[in-house]
Amino acid sequence: MNTPLYPIKFHPILKDKIWGGNKLKTILNKEHNLLNAGESWEISDVEGDTSVVANGDLAGKTLKDLLSEYTSDLLGEKIYKEFGNKFPLLIKFIDAKEDLSIQLHPNDDLAKKRHNSFGKTEMWYVMQADEGSNLIIDFNKKITPEVYLKHLEDKTLPSILNFEQVKSGDTYFIEVGRVHAIGAGVMLAEIQQTSDITYRVYDWDRVDSQGNLRELHNDLAIDAIGFDMPDNFRANYSKTENTSNVMVSCPYFTTHFLPVTKTIKKQNSQDSFIIYMCVKGQVEIEANGFKTKAKMGETVLVPASLKDITIHTETPSELLEVYIK
Repeated sequence: MNTPLYPIKFHPILKDKIWGGNKLKTILNKEHNLLNAGESWEISDVEGDTSVVANGDLAGKTLKDLLSEYTSDLLGEKIYKEFGNKFPLLIKFIDAKEDLSIQLHPNDDLAKKRHNSFGKTEMWYVMQADEGSNLIIDFNKKITPEVYLKHLEDKTLPSILNFEQVKSGDTYFIEVGRVHAIGAGVMLAEIQQTSDITYRVYDWDRVDSQGNLRELHNDLAIDAIGFDMPDNFRANYSKTENTSNVMVSCPYFTTHFLPVTKTIKKQNSQDSFIIYMCVKGQVEIEANGFKTKAKMGETVLVPASLKDITIHTETPSELLEVYIK
């Protein structure tokens, strides 16, 4: 007899990055001893980085254990049929003290052929941004592959990139093939397909602690870049209180902005798990008689079989609500 499911929290997996900073500790209260903590993987089924349950009777079990024991009760029938014992999303908080490399991700077909992996469609929700900080998304004019390669060779790639000055609440949808980078001073929530395939094309000529340049993937990247993508990467959304406001909806995930100011009851009418990322304040999520608290920087997974969800707050709070249609 399986332990009854409930709203689940996992131990975050902290990643040391050459560009990372200390906001994950100072703002999101993530305990770690890393020099440059760049990422906190909140829910991960990436090989070698599987999340471990932190709360309740399932504490100590891995996400892999849950997938094999609970199958469609955890994921939803349709999602289990498609993905089997693989969790389809990777959920992160990211702190960029320095600019990340200019990069892009391959689509499903290329990723499958080259890396036996999914592609990496993703979205960003800016939680905090230092004055004047930017994200890089796409080119600032129409670019041909030949012009792109010339700028790459001349080390002038930044001159043709589109810089977006950002503030808290700004949201961007990053489709596969779109050139992008998180700029220095930005802390954000990232929702993406489960994949760790990134093609790095330019890294500001930066060296690691051993004095080595980081590997670039320009041979792989050139036929993965979308040179003619529409300018539709900014997500505009409403912020109606105690309502799920659509931010991004694509075949890989749907994300709502949910500002909570009182106790609300929700019905999970989707054949899918729901993930709640707390991006402001603190809430308590109740389902199946079990209450799980989440403060800013914490993430809760509500299994698909739990249909009645109550969210309670004492203070105005904000959640990202994520599921698969």
